Amino acid sequence: MRLYLSSYRFGRRARALARLGGRAAIVTNALDPYPDRLLNWDREVDDLARLGYASAELDLRQFWTTPGQLPGWLSDVDLLWVMGGNAFVLARAATAAGLGDALLRSPHLTYAGYSAGACLASVDLRGIDAMDDPDALPDGYTADMPARTLALRDTRLVPHAGSPEAIDAERELRAASLDYIALADGDDELIGF
Repeated sequence: MRLYLSSYRFGRRARALARLGGRAAIVTNALDPYPDRLLNWDREVDDLARLGYASAELDLRQFWTTPGQLPGWLSDVDLLWVMGGNAFVLARAATAAGLGDALLRSPHLTYAGYSAGACLASVDLRGIDAMDDPDALPDGYTADMPARTLALRDTRLVPHAGSPEAIDAERELRAASLDYIALADGDDELIGF
């Protein structure tokens, strides 16, 4: 599986995604805590269209009761674009939908995410509590829903390097002697390209 991870939207090497083309699924669940969650929907669709993708929303909540159906839904998708927002909310939505298992059955897919979407690819969310509220529970979410990452990377990602919140996250990770990669806005990481 190819990985494209960035701090905010597309980074400097986003053109690497353009050669893939096809169909993109946009995961917006990191924005579930916010009432204007789809305010920037057109911007996301337009950005992906410039790279050659036709986009549709993938609301992971639709698969909470039927996670076995997610691999079939993803079978025609070339790029999974996972937006930023609250990383803990996103991880709860992804865990409940069985996204990790679905991705194991979708090796053709490119996983691409920014901010919270990049954090979801991390080994865990340690340090991200300095940036996002780990106790955020939008409508339909419950405290007993685990916030597990996809562990597509063997380290942690801290987006928005240089911001006060990211500095706090990095301080927390250094104090615990935990490895991480800090990405500033405009930075990106490509794996498997």
